Amino acid sequence: MTKRANYLLAALVLFLGVRVAQGGDTANEAVQRVSEAARVMDEIMMAPDKGIPRELLADANCVAVIPSMKQGGFVFGAHYGKGVMTCRHESGSGWTGPSTVRIEGGSWGAQIGGAATDVVLLVMNEEGAEKLMESQFTLGGDVTVAAGPVGRKVEAETDALLHAKILAYSRSRGLFAGATINGATLRVDDDDNRELYGRTVDHKAILEGAIPAPPSGNALAATLNKYSVRES
Repeated sequence: MTKRANYLLAALVLFLGVRVAQGGDTANEAVQRVSEAARVMDEIMMAPDKGIPRELLADANCVAVIPSMKQGGFVFGAHYGKGVMTCRHESGSGWTGPSTVRIEGGSWGAQIGGAATDVVLLVMNEEGAEKLMESQFTLGGDVTVAAGPVGRKVEAETDALLHAKILAYSRSRGLFAGATINGATLRVDDDDNRELYGRTVDHKAILEGAIPAPPSGNALAATLNKYSVRES
């Protein structure tokens, strides 16, 4: 085999190794992932001068959190992670139960780095929310994604903020910033949802609030309720 072929094979083995390592989830691991998502959001929002502006979180239709997304290297990057998403109830009060998701591949901006990265996606309008409720879609392809602004206030009505359906953020090695994403696939993890809810459930029904949230989703909902209030 050529040297280049060896590199490609090594990268493929690394990517598949991450998939296998994360593929044998139990119910406890699915529950733990929801708790991790709540912790990530709380830590990010506790630093208002460097976190997500509360007014953006207050306007968001849905939120997805992928704790500790993995990144492999060699010839090409292999990104893979599992997380959860939740949407606002139609009444505007509170958040739906969590639905588990996987994110794979794609081209990531320079903000994404390190062995493990926390990723947060804010879905800013109904069209973006409808895409999020599909079983699979491509970030930057099926739906526009922009790097979200960081800080206490949103300063400018930029084109990115006006037109992007999703705002993306990343945190790695203590650094938090808006993230650029193109081509990553976000898909539902039906197996983890089954473990989380104790039965087969529909992803869209979860995000529409038609399925009661499990107790494990209370911490994430409470965290989002706490911070999705506009500052006076």
